Amino acid sequence: MIRDSPYLRKPIAICAALAIFAYCINPQHRGLVSGSVTLQSYDMRHMLPTTPQFYVTAPQPCPYLEGRMERKLFTALQGESASALNDTLSKQGFRRSQNVLYRPSCAECSACMSARIRVADFKPSRSQRRVLKRNATLKRRATSPWATEEQYELFRRYLDARHATGGMADMDMFEFAAMVEETPVRSRLIEYTDTATGDPDPVAACLTDILDDGLSMVYSFFAPELEPRSPGSFLILDHIAVARELNLPYVYLGYWVPGSPKMGYKANYDALEVFRGGTWSDIGDPEGYDSALHPLSTDPIAEQVARIKLPHGAGIVRTADDAP
Repeated sequence: MIRDSPYLRKPIAICAALAIFAYCINPQHRGLVSGSVTLQSYDMRHMLPTTPQFYVTAPQPCPYLEGRMERKLFTALQGESASALNDTLSKQGFRRSQNVLYRPSCAECSACMSARIRVADFKPSRSQRRVLKRNATLKRRATSPWATEEQYELFRRYLDARHATGGMADMDMFEFAAMVEETPVRSRLIEYTDTATGDPDPVAACLTDILDDGLSMVYSFFAPELEPRSPGSFLILDHIAVARELNLPYVYLGYWVPGSPKMGYKANYDALEVFRGGTWSDIGDPEGYDSALHPLSTDPIAEQVARIKLPHGAGIVRTADDAP
């Protein structure tokens, strides 16, 4: 199961009437211009220019580490450069939620680390091989990102069983459709049916982005009765198989948070890398990451944005570090 913060799963909830700071990469000054703005609508396509601008959400209680506050740096994903921007920023720890790319940028904590699996080096453990065997009757079916009533019913059963009090618990069909369909990049809704029952309705599904260097598992859900078969683990293992078939080097899992029971499972996968300090490196021994060591010092927002590399092309301004 891939699960990230609920605050960017529903852009309406975080963007409406939030006072935030905008950081615009300015081609003339080759620096940063900041200003206080207020978003009145979650649909940023009508208010942002083609040059990427970065915003910071208002602090919210962290859903992973008790007693801490989370804050996210985000930008709109729009226009002809959307795919290139998604590819480039995903390599720098960003995640997509509908038409938004975001990355943790907490004021006093840096525990959340983007995680990805090196497909070529991955070797399933004995328990993971058992997961594959238990789910051998599940058949994959890749579809366009178009929401159906059957998917929503499965999604609702999943939330009611596992996240009844979470930030997504009240999502209706229209919001579910927005989560699936509002994608300006190459995405697929991968459904899984159980050939053992012959039922054509999906028993598991994953919204997946196809990047230039891998697959990004945006959100997955499954029938609660499959829980004994570890379907969440199976979806990750199957995505590794798909990436291998497509000759894609990585499967992006979202964020790994040491000390968080909700996110700790990602450390169980071989050949796992985390994005830390601006670079990807092997996770090493997960026990070596102590949540008590966080919060760590974090750089000011302006410095974080200045180091973001953007793709070259029409409508995209290069950062100072990327300029000739």
